[in-house]
Amino acid sequence: MRRVVVWIGCISVSLVAIAFAMLANAASDLFLQVQAPRPWIALIICPVGLVASFLLTRHFFPGAQGSGIPQVIATQHIEDRNLIARILSPRIAAGKIALTLLGLASGASIGREGPTVQVGACIMHVVARMLRLPRPELERALVLAGGAAGVAAAFNTPIAGVVFAIEELSHAFESRTSGTVITGVVLAGITTAALMGNYTYFGHTSAELDFGIGWVAVLMCSLMGGIGGGLFSATLIRAADGLPGRAGRLLMRHPVAFAALCGLSIAVIGIISGGTTYGTGYEQARAMVEGTADMGPAYVVLKFAATVVSYVSGIPGGLFAPSLAVGAGLGDWMARLLPAAAPGAVVLLGMVAYFSGVVQAPITATVIVMEMTDNQRVTVPLLATAFIAFVISRMICRRPLYGALARRFLAAQLRESPPLPADEKP
Repeated sequence: MRRVVVWIGCISVSLVAIAFAMLANAASDLFLQVQAPRPWIALIICPVGLVASFLLTRHFFPGAQGSGIPQVIATQHIEDRNLIARILSPRIAAGKIALTLLGLASGASIGREGPTVQVGACIMHVVARMLRLPRPELERALVLAGGAAGVAAAFNTPIAGVVFAIEELSHAFESRTSGTVITGVVLAGITTAALMGNYTYFGHTSAELDFGIGWVAVLMCSLMGGIGGGLFSATLIRAADGLPGRAGRLLMRHPVAFAALCGLSIAVIGIISGGTTYGTGYEQARAMVEGTADMGPAYVVLKFAATVVSYVSGIPGGLFAPSLAVGAGLGDWMARLLPAAAPGAVVLLGMVAYFSGVVQAPITATVIVMEMTDNQRVTVPLLATAFIAFVISRMICRRPLYGALARRFLAAQLRESPPLPADEKP
């Protein structure tokens, strides 16, 4: 009976992820349709939307801010079951979905994949509480399975879900939990395939790299992606610790005004880019992978800036899709400098390089890009690019992004939660 309940929970993660994806697409499309005939209206919608999201997060859904992945990582290191229940409560999951949709409807450069990880973990934590599991490690295993199933369902990438759980969420492979994680991912994958078809997130590409000029592309994309991803991670970690100078003082004294300023900045960047920097960046990345778009080098810089501003504003939202879009733009830029290399393959190298630089999880980066584009012909170049970019990124940002944010989130939660009396500790 316990297994049946767990299976139902894993299927529920997939169903929620599918509904979340549809709603996210609708929210992004709504914003684009509203601002398309009159781009200036973004100067009103973006600040108002970000302020509303920030206030709702602070006063009604504390703990829902940011990506959601740091929260799941933090729960793997918490012994207080009551604190875990607060971080992974159904209310937080509902708020995460609603506020991510609000952010997308306001033009923020955020993704839904990180929030889906937290929502999946919340669902499986509820399942664990229902089963009254006797040991905390069993609860952690189900939370881990929920996060992995969230990745698998969000991208339709089951292998990446398992790898992400091992490499990023738990930072370890444990035989006691691996079966639970794999079961959750398989069930989520089957449900997604049954309802949505066996689709690939960024379509299909059969691009290959020749040995000579192709490996020049590996080195160039690794260098640029590692530097860009490292700078992005370092910026977000520094912002999480407190912005320096006038911006830091403004944030501390007037956080609502800071959120409005971030929204105004997103609108200005979006107007300059012609509307390409709003939302997840999925359409732009897919078009570059398929070779049907010419975004130009300015897109990389503008999307990078829009994503940083969106995250530091304090609203809920993920980094996966925007980071992949920035990486695709980087690869598209590199392909212009290397006309002899297959452009589609160079775009993939840019995606894996930048994404690996941001999350500092090279195996996850390789598998997720490979599965999302249905291309195994460039597996070795993707692996090489991911690991070189990881090394370069680590030179710039010594702490992995999600791990550093998880430690900060955990410290904040422990400060706000007084220790339980000895007779009340679980």
